[in-house]
Amino acid sequence: MLMSKGWKAVVILSVFLLLLASLAGCAKTPTGESQGSQNQSAQQTPQQTAQSEKIRIGLSMDDLRLERWQRDRDYFVEKAEELGAEVLVQSANGDDQTQLSQCENLIAQGVNVLVIIPHNGDAMAPIVEEAHKSGVKVIAYDRLITNSDVDYYISFDNVKVGELQAQAIVEKVPSGNYFLMGGSPTDNNAKLLREGQMKVLQPLIDKGDIKVVGDQWVKDWLAEEALKIMENALTANKNKIDAVVASNDSTAGGAIQALAAQKLAGKVAISGQDADLAACQRVVEGTQTVTVYKPIKLIATKAAELAVAAAKNEKVETNGATNNGKIDVPSVLLTPIPVSKDNMAETVIKDGFHKLEEVYKNVPKDQWPKT
Repeated sequence: MLMSKGWKAVVILSVFLLLLASLAGCAKTPTGESQGSQNQSAQQTPQQTAQSEKIRIGLSMDDLRLERWQRDRDYFVEKAEELGAEVLVQSANGDDQTQLSQCENLIAQGVNVLVIIPHNGDAMAPIVEEAHKSGVKVIAYDRLITNSDVDYYISFDNVKVGELQAQAIVEKVPSGNYFLMGGSPTDNNAKLLREGQMKVLQPLIDKGDIKVVGDQWVKDWLAEEALKIMENALTANKNKIDAVVASNDSTAGGAIQALAAQKLAGKVAISGQDADLAACQRVVEGTQTVTVYKPIKLIATKAAELAVAAAKNEKVETNGATNNGKIDVPSVLLTPIPVSKDNMAETVIKDGFHKLEEVYKNVPKDQWPKT
């Protein structure tokens, strides 16, 4: 009887010890593995994680219907990819709500930096705050995003562009009836251009040398809108217009079409900017007085470098600050170049922006510049 009880006690104790050993062994292996992987992951800092991932840049474009913006896109993407980044491109076709939705989508896709060419600088302000909440930096490209905490702004000095436009026209027509054709009223650049234009024109207006016989802004910078505006202006002034200060090449093109219909193309001085191919052709043919050349490859490559540096939290070199109604935005401002018939070969063609045979195709070959 005593042996029976002792035997049972030994068996129970043995089973209990075996069970404890088994449980300890089962717990040790998986727990050790899990903790090991967690510790390994925890040891990787956010900076190391970011460095191991490819930089993603969202490029939100107002509108790719204009030749100028197609060039910006291509140069920007080329440089960004050369620097090891991936670029996601969206075009809003001139619609504010579409651009807002596309930017939200780019943020949701996990971009590190959002580069925006805004259709409407005011309308895009809310996306800056939304981007910042997700840790995404925002760069305003060519056009300022107003009333926001946008991180950087890169553009040409647009006040200077306006000055160059007006100066070229004043040199050609120092007095007479002037028509002012502004850009898109939703684009802050159009206001900066007008500021520059008036720096040159206002003293002459005050003296009475220049009479402003009309002043209108062109919706979305569209040539067809400029055509209608110029037709109405010519009718209202009985064709007595001596000069047109047009704010870009697209609006200049529409205005020149209206002037041509009245046999005034080449007789009325007119400005532009962007050095579009059609505008450069008009300049050498004599129907457009000046275009302002803004080397697109320069701004696009600089913007790509800026975006990559911002994504890496590296120091960004700026050369100015631009007030957007809320803050002074750190800015990279590039220098524009006025281009007339006299320096077309030394600027636009020399840079390879357009080919000689394309620009001069409607000009007799004996009048082509010597290369």
